[in-house]
Amino acid sequence: MNTTEEALTFASLEKSEWSNEGVAQSYAQQFAKAADMVVPQLVSDVLAGPQSRVLDLCCGHGNVTMGLVEAGAKVTGLDFSAAMLEMAKKAAPAAEFIEGDAMNLPFEEGSFAAVTIGFGIPHVPDPIRVFAEVRRVLRSGGRFAFSVWCGPEVDTALGYVFGAIATHGHPDISLPPGPGANDYANPELAFPALKNASFNDCRTTTVASMWEVDDPGAPYDFFRDGTARGGALLRPQPKENATAIREAVVAKVLGKHGNGPIWKVPIPAVITTAVAA
Repeated sequence: MNTTEEALTFASLEKSEWSNEGVAQSYAQQFAKAADMVVPQLVSDVLAGPQSRVLDLCCGHGNVTMGLVEAGAKVTGLDFSAAMLEMAKKAAPAAEFIEGDAMNLPFEEGSFAAVTIGFGIPHVPDPIRVFAEVRRVLRSGGRFAFSVWCGPEVDTALGYVFGAIATHGHPDISLPPGPGANDYANPELAFPALKNASFNDCRTTTVASMWEVDDPGAPYDFFRDGTARGGALLRPQPKENATAIREAVVAKVLGKHGNGPIWKVPIPAVITTAVAA
């Protein structure tokens, strides 16, 4: 981010998209079928167990929260979206939930034994500030794990959709400047940032998450209806561009994953884990 104005523009996009009840519900019902596959590894990586106090930051609709609760942890979930928090409260009624800002946490130093972030890092204007806040609220030796979708350098539905947007999208439709959606899947960026925030023992694990769909165009629909960046790029497209984008996604899925009638479409994720120094 180059200026405060840019940061606010990116922040307002994220806030408005994730506050939209339709977007939040579509993410939870469709897109998150892949995110759910990442939950067991996140829970395992922070060693969540009976009575451990864990913060699930950017908790969304509560799928990671629920996994932590099932492991016996005492969990606090925090998110900036009231629409997401309403679903999270129903998914994990044993947890405590707070509407708040991941860059300015309302907790004292050393409050938690572990912190998780399930796919939230790309949605904050300043990930470095989030890392600093996570370290502040973690006790020494506490564990931090966050997930990010892999970028288009691997075989992923994300690459199919955003590649099609780049080729067929209307040139006047773009996103405000902000952090890259897949930046912190890269350990060459993530590890130094974590070490600068006083974390050590940084490690990554790749999870082969995917969608199982009966429509080869489903990845287009999932990004359009249930994401912030994808939705902001896809929903305003003129009909001709939207049709071309979806057809390109269909062609990519058929070309890579056969003629169906069921397609297993990869959208892998990287989990980065670190220990508070």
